[in-house]
Amino acid sequence: MRHKGSSIIVTGAAGSIGFATCEILCREGAEVLLVDINAEGVKARADELTAKGYRALAHVADCADEAAVEGYARAAMDAFGKIDGFFNNAGIEGVLAPTHEYPVEEFDKIIRVNLRSMFLGLRFVLPHMVAAGRGAVVNTASIGSERGLAGACAYNAAKHGAVGLTRTAASEVAQKGVRVNCVMPGVIETPLLVGMLEQMFDGDVQAGMDKLGQVATLNRVGNPREVGDVVSFLLSDEASYVNGAKWEIDGGALATIRNDI
Repeated sequence: MRHKGSSIIVTGAAGSIGFATCEILCREGAEVLLVDINAEGVKARADELTAKGYRALAHVADCADEAAVEGYARAAMDAFGKIDGFFNNAGIEGVLAPTHEYPVEEFDKIIRVNLRSMFLGLRFVLPHMVAAGRGAVVNTASIGSERGLAGACAYNAAKHGAVGLTRTAASEVAQKGVRVNCVMPGVIETPLLVGMLEQMFDGDVQAGMDKLGQVATLNRVGNPREVGDVVSFLLSDEASYVNGAKWEIDGGALATIRNDI
């Protein structure tokens, strides 16, 4: 029950990683505001948690819209009276294309959803934490924050930016009692990954899973719960001396250059 009595916001909560994290946080004692642009999906997720006896509230918001982000921060304060934790997780994958052919409108869309939304989350949630003198934030970066993934220039740029936002915010609010870290998931089995694999492997998702699983030294694709467990730790007081860090959750993909595949 590491989160007993805590109030936490999770964006991208209708998605696989977001919802897996919500389940873990609720099981460990938190009350959670689930935020997503997918109204039907986020309501269903919140209802599933409520049916298990947890306090979970659905909130529909475009996380890249300034007024909407200010709105979900205010909704959490109205519902819970405080914000102890924030999983700043909303994001999309976008289309795959070489940088010199990448659609400009698609680039703008990915930067808006994956980077602007992260900044706005920090901009409107951190003031509540700073005022309270405590809090913890986890942003979702990616192994694409450390490598150039061919065909994903906008996604890579946004995820590199996520690490920069994390480090900057962490340096600004640490002495005010607030910690900011990020996680860098590798190849995780989510609808986002499936969408990318459909593009990369001509619809043969299983072939893509098998191939990309070899990127990790553990020789498999990860699952959303394995990300959620790390996020839960970083949001907890057990991680009280962790700040401005980027945690790889990638099965060892960034740790070495595979020479056995």
